[in-house]
Amino acid sequence: MTSIVKFEGVWGVGEESPHCYLLTVDDFTFLLDCGWDEKFDKSYIDRLTKVVSRVNCVLISYPDPLHMGALPYLVGKGQLTCPVYATVPVFKMGQMFMYDWFQSHHNYDLVEHFTLDDVDAAFELITQVKYNQSIPMRGSGIGLNISAQPAGHMIGGAIWRIIKDGEGDIVYAVDFNHKKERHLGGCELDKIARPSLLITDAFNASYRQERRRHRDEKLVAQLQETCRNGGNVLIATDTGGRVLEMTHMLEQMWNTRESGLAAYSLAILSNTGYHVIHFAKQMIEWMSEKLTKAFDTLRTNPFSFKHLKFCHNLTDLSRLPSPKVVLASFPDLECGYSRELFVQWATNPKNTIILTSRTGPDTLARRLIDNPHIRTFKLLEKRRMKLEGAELDEHYRLKREQEQNQLRIKEEVESSSESEGEDGLEAGKHDIIVLHEKAGTQAMFRSRKHHPMFPYHEEKVRSDDYGEFINLDDFDISSMKEDNKENIDLQIAYEDDDTMEVEEAPTKCVSQTVTVRVAAQVMFIDFEGRSDGESIRKIVEAMHPLRVILVRGCQTDLQAFSDNIRTMTRAKVFTPALGEVIDASMESHIYQVKLAESLVSSLALKSAGREMEVAWVDGCVTYPTDVINENMNEADRQVISTENQRDRDMATLNIMPKDQAPSHQPVFINDIRLSEFKQVLSRAGISSEFNAGILWCANGTLALKKQDSGSISLEGPLSADYYEIRELLYAQYAII
Repeated sequence: MTSIVKFEGVWGVGEESPHCYLLTVDDFTFLLDCGWDEKFDKSYIDRLTKVVSRVNCVLISYPDPLHMGALPYLVGKGQLTCPVYATVPVFKMGQMFMYDWFQSHHNYDLVEHFTLDDVDAAFELITQVKYNQSIPMRGSGIGLNISAQPAGHMIGGAIWRIIKDGEGDIVYAVDFNHKKERHLGGCELDKIARPSLLITDAFNASYRQERRRHRDEKLVAQLQETCRNGGNVLIATDTGGRVLEMTHMLEQMWNTRESGLAAYSLAILSNTGYHVIHFAKQMIEWMSEKLTKAFDTLRTNPFSFKHLKFCHNLTDLSRLPSPKVVLASFPDLECGYSRELFVQWATNPKNTIILTSRTGPDTLARRLIDNPHIRTFKLLEKRRMKLEGAELDEHYRLKREQEQNQLRIKEEVESSSESEGEDGLEAGKHDIIVLHEKAGTQAMFRSRKHHPMFPYHEEKVRSDDYGEFINLDDFDISSMKEDNKENIDLQIAYEDDDTMEVEEAPTKCVSQTVTVRVAAQVMFIDFEGRSDGESIRKIVEAMHPLRVILVRGCQTDLQAFSDNIRTMTRAKVFTPALGEVIDASMESHIYQVKLAESLVSSLALKSAGREMEVAWVDGCVTYPTDVINENMNEADRQVISTENQRDRDMATLNIMPKDQAPSHQPVFINDIRLSEFKQVLSRAGISSEFNAGILWCANGTLALKKQDSGSISLEGPLSADYYEIRELLYAQYAII
């Protein structure tokens, strides 16, 4: 039976919009990525929240906000509870992305969309998987299996394959990269032959990339020129994705004596930069084959940097001597340290600003890429300031009032709970509740009342005159390996972050419009790590899919790319608009209907083998009618409208009266092998033998032949043996 496949773009159908799509296979709905961007579009999140109840599974391709930025909001405020699947690196780097993203906004503005607790709750839902691991779905998704394939672009990036038993597979591949890079291997998408449905993007359909060698030479030349002239270089990159390729390449340049760059400072400025590189050291097996072999042979970690310095704030960065090259997050210059450094360094003509990614429209980085000669523009500057003077006094006054109110409420609750307790009991100074004895009353141990007592277990600790015994060997790390020392240092760092409760100074968020004069040199050097248009066309041609859905690209690229695919593969291509539902089922004449209860109760089901039952149905199709009554109130009208909207295209199959049902010839359903039927004849005492693929029975007078349609025909004179063999043959079929 062919599955019914429907696709809907919740977002990701624009030119540079984040990825978020709904894919429904029969009754099981996948949410393919759930990205968000710096605009925090409320209309998008409202659309996404409405469909959360339909989602059975979430698949995450990459760890950046464009693919998983909305996940903390969906879990924290959208009540998303279904399983979420991502590879191990996407899980770890995704946390770093979300922490850095939140902190970058929190440093200068209020973050209302999600909290760090929402981030932690979202990642508790994620199931970590490995490449090529087959994961079966449950519930309404029985028979469906998913697996992640290498996608390149970012560490742990995944191409998702959705396979249904006995049918073709669905491939979801966006932002992939087929080229091998310094730290990642390319994807192997062209090895997936003839998928039933391919979902990919046309973002780079008309884009031609610069050769890698020319790109690297251009970058080195610019770094050398700027630093030798006494200027600083800002490289705007992401938190834990493309930054790994950049840091690995720059470390190699700093190790090369001929470049002369070792005399200058190299730093990464991020809220989570140290932890990102630490996790990269632990995930060498997820990287390119070249790095893996070098690690196995030389036992040196390619991410154990000698020249790269970690800075977690601008104060740390100011301690490094200039000139310096700084990698800062984020690439769109809309938040984070990259924006702050841009405002500071853009006014100096000796400095250079290097942009590494084409970000979304109306972002600061995109305006600089589209207009490289722009020199003056207005910018909304936001920052946090410590409260001073009257504002600080007012803050503490309100805080004291709030604490007093809480204390008063607590005392009222305690007093009310004590008044509701047993009469005659009062709490002493100790943990044991004692009975207040009066003259002439019974002793407490003779009272019939049960008095609550709390057990106490005292742990005895061996000690001397100076305190507890200490085993010095437990604290000796001189004999430990370097990797274990790093783990201890990281653990101490985490403990410091978690256990030290330092009260933050009261602050307020202020904003003002400033005029930025760009005197520094601004350059765009492509380090996105995506396949270009020509390569994508060759990959799609090699795959030869039967159905293709194109998303995320300008209208011109979508139209041109869809025409190319139709010419190369003759596949059916869809380019859905935002919110449009596409029926991408293999068979176009298959329609989804609901069975009426009267029809289901009248079915005469017959076994057809392999745990399958069939029945002949004579019915008529009817469409739902509008059940909204004019006298209904607005709330009921809205609920019914929503239900009708969901079932508007769902027809109902009702039973047809017997006097109107047409007659039909008997239909034989089952796949019978002649070798199996020979055993049936043998058990019935009828001799038979094969000759030239024909089973001869009754002393060679009757012939059983396999037809092209799969059925078996019986030929020969009408006799008692003929009718007996025919009855045995019919018993093997489900006749309806």
